[in-house]
Amino acid sequence: MSLQTLWFVVLAVLWVGFLLLEGFDFGVGMLHGFVGQSRDEKGVAINAIGPVWDGNEVWLIVAGAGTFAAFPDWYATMFSGFYLAMVLVLVALIIRGVSFEFRRQRPGDRWVRTWDGTLTVGSFFIPLLIGVALGNLLHGVPIDAQHEFTGTFVDLLNPYSLFVGITIVLLCLAHGAAFLALKTDGVVRERSARYGRWLTILAALAVAGFAAWTIQIADQSGGRVVVPIAGLVAIVVAIWLVWIGREGWAFIATSIAMLATVATLFVELYPRVMVSSTSAANDLTISNASSSSYTLKAMTVVALIFLPLILLYQGWTYHVFRQRVGLPPEDGGGEAGGRSGGGAAPETGPSGTAGAPVGS
Repeated sequence: MSLQTLWFVVLAVLWVGFLLLEGFDFGVGMLHGFVGQSRDEKGVAINAIGPVWDGNEVWLIVAGAGTFAAFPDWYATMFSGFYLAMVLVLVALIIRGVSFEFRRQRPGDRWVRTWDGTLTVGSFFIPLLIGVALGNLLHGVPIDAQHEFTGTFVDLLNPYSLFVGITIVLLCLAHGAAFLALKTDGVVRERSARYGRWLTILAALAVAGFAAWTIQIADQSGGRVVVPIAGLVAIVVAIWLVWIGREGWAFIATSIAMLATVATLFVELYPRVMVSSTSAANDLTISNASSSSYTLKAMTVVALIFLPLILLYQGWTYHVFRQRVGLPPEDGGGEAGGRSGGGAAPETGPSGTAGAPVGS
């Protein structure tokens, strides 16, 4: 395997990892106002992702930085052509991030509802816009012989890419519902399971359409068809698991569905990194868009050292915060963030550090 292929795979893994881990965070953000009817119940849903949501966003930062270093031409063309979409993603990330903090700064109901609304909106638009951007990589956008984007923002809003964005959103909702059913207790858990039954069906329909459309767009055959079909099988299995109440396995199934769906885009894209709708001769590939061999070697050494450390740290974080989250059982109210079978959980901020609960 060449270093160019290796780094294409690494970047694909980073994008898959981001939407796999942050995907259920987005789902929780969109669902917290539905699975929680009171402020405390909404806080339970938010506290379920409180220790991990910002750590999951590191995958997006590393994916962007890795693209810049490994494939500078790809980075330049994509980020200049998708500039407005990327700015909107950045705005949504900021709004979503401050919502976690600001909603607990004042006791007024209107204040809390406002930041609950921005959390929902931000959690919706981020996966939608990222899905549209990833869909455009495969669908193709106007790129000239100098690898410069020659289109407009409207060119990005083609039916296929919009459908990819909607598919990612529905997968995030199903993924988030499965996570909440696994991670929370009480009424929040019951509502999450109920919503999850129907969201997995909607996600399965979207994944089926995505798989058929992507195979047709990519015009590929053979082994590459296996990946989108695997995603479809996983989400169909998730439907059954959610309906019979197997929460842990249902979350694993939605994880596989998200993994396979996002991976499909990169599998069908290779060895290209960005398709030109103007002419196939203008496609960006791993060969004509990559950095020098020396740069890729240096990056490989750094990745071999630090990537395992990041994985160990994140794995340890999930292990430490593995307990269910629920309302304190003694009175069914008060500060959100209690655990199943006990009193209130230790108060933690959005990064798991000492402080007031995220959802309080």
